[in-house]
Amino acid sequence: MEITANETLDAKGLACPMPIVRTKKAMTDLEPGQVMEVQATDKGSTADLKAWAESTGHQYLGTVEEGEVLKHYVRKASEEEAKEEKKHEDVINLKDLQNKIEGEEEITILDVREPAEFAFGHIPGAINVPLGELEERMNEIDQDKDVHVICRTGNRSDLASQKLTDKGYKKVKNVVPGMAEWDGPTNNNQ
Repeated sequence: MEITANETLDAKGLACPMPIVRTKKAMTDLEPGQVMEVQATDKGSTADLKAWAESTGHQYLGTVEEGEVLKHYVRKASEEEAKEEKKHEDVINLKDLQNKIEGEEEITILDVREPAEFAFGHIPGAINVPLGELEERMNEIDQDKDVHVICRTGNRSDLASQKLTDKGYKKVKNVVPGMAEWDGPTNNNQ
């Protein structure tokens, strides 16, 4: 399959959220309707770029794997198609989350990082559903409980929080900044 891209962005070796940050910046130089090829090695970048494109109105066309490199193709939306990039408004900081955990409140902690990230350290009791699997695994998340969504930095969890809210979940909070700055207890599955 030969796909012609108007621009190529090298995001190889970068971890979340950098492939998306670089893509956002590079997209501003494209004309509406043009296609960007984003080359990445981060396995989570497929779900991240797909969710980002959905939230902004850009069109995620697909991904081609070539060895370790993932080539993602994204079409820039026209002004009529583009959406203001929205953020999930209901957020909670790490300290408040830690207080809820220590107070033994009935909450669900949903970690939307990739399984490898989760294995190297996660909040005890957290459920791991990677962002890319969220649509088909939502039934694993109790709609009646407070759902606190966390990732590494707050970007994937923001997109996941929006998806859950769009599907009717009422008590969803995005945890910011995320596991990168979490200093509470963690479990490892190594």
